[in-house]
Amino acid sequence: MSGPATAKRTRRAVFLDRDGVLNQAVVRDGRPYPPASVEDLHLLAGAEDACRRLGAAGWLLISVTNQPDIARGTQIRQRVDAINEALRRRLGLAAIRVCPHDDGDGCACRKPRPGLLLEAAVDFDIDLVSSIMVGDRWSDIEAGKRAGCRTVFIDRGYAEKRPGEMDFACAGLLEALPWILKTAGS
Repeated sequence: MSGPATAKRTRRAVFLDRDGVLNQAVVRDGRPYPPASVEDLHLLAGAEDACRRLGAAGWLLISVTNQPDIARGTQIRQRVDAINEALRRRLGLAAIRVCPHDDGDGCACRKPRPGLLLEAAVDFDIDLVSSIMVGDRWSDIEAGKRAGCRTVFIDRGYAEKRPGEMDFACAGLLEALPWILKTAGS
């Protein structure tokens, strides 16, 4: 007997962290922060081209992002949603999944926990083993590993903990593109 819980998932996805992977993060004291508004949103060089080429190669593109400023009260959900919608439209993303919680909230969706990826896998019929998580922080890579994905670390040189193990490391999404496309064949 098979059903939704036992059916083999058929789609593959590239999960993309938002700030520092798709758009410029605001770096203060060596740590990345999100843009405050759509007006402050600037795509990183190569992000549009990489997303277009990944989409053309059949990858489902889903951004997964921690946005704890919502829980902290320093950002409102409507601004985060506006930034996400601008990114989704410009980059052809299927969805942007947001964790609005802070570290102490104990949710399942805040990276390094894999909740955002697991929920997207159910909603979009994604085979996580055939999928890839791309991020610029250790928590992105850990979430990808916990979900069963292969991982790409975009090294921005932040003054913070680095990921232990990843499948590929590079300086930007466009640089990761050949590895991702090659990985699709393996």
